[in-house]
Amino acid sequence: MSSAEWNKVFAAVLFAGLIAMLSGFIAGKLVAPKFPAETAYQVELPDAAPAAAAPAEPQLEPVGPLLASADVAAGQRGSRACAACHTFDKGGPNRVGPNLFAIVNAPHAHAAGFAYSDVLKRMSNEPWEYEDLNAFLANPRAYAPGTKMNFAGIRSVQERANVIAWMRTLADTPAPLP
Repeated sequence: MSSAEWNKVFAAVLFAGLIAMLSGFIAGKLVAPKFPAETAYQVELPDAAPAAAAPAEPQLEPVGPLLASADVAAGQRGSRACAACHTFDKGGPNRVGPNLFAIVNAPHAHAAGFAYSDVLKRMSNEPWEYEDLNAFLANPRAYAPGTKMNFAGIRSVQERANVIAWMRTLADTPAPLP
């Protein structure tokens, strides 16, 4: 190809680009969107509307009565999700979460050198009793708002009882049952 033909190709590409830009500019002027002054739809309520009752928080089932008949082996299997962040061996290292050996009746912020969230630091003088563990395992963020633990919780009270019963066995002297 000669240089004159290349000039024609570049001129055609340049002309097509100019046409595209010009048509976009003209289309934007012809079809301009009109935004409303208010961005929300106003709903009018009658003045005497009865106040809606706040839904009652579901009561957490106690775990104490289930601990005597809890399946420790099922609890160990159920704790596999915990093992991603915690260790359970005596003297085991902290990971993303603290080591949980002898956690039952231990203080809330029991692992020395672990960076607990502020809410658990404030609970450091309170022991992890069975019902505390039950509430925490059911919903960690509701039990300790602001906790760093990224776990949704265990829904079934029987599964929580199994895990707590297994965690109870992880001690030189297991805590007495309630």
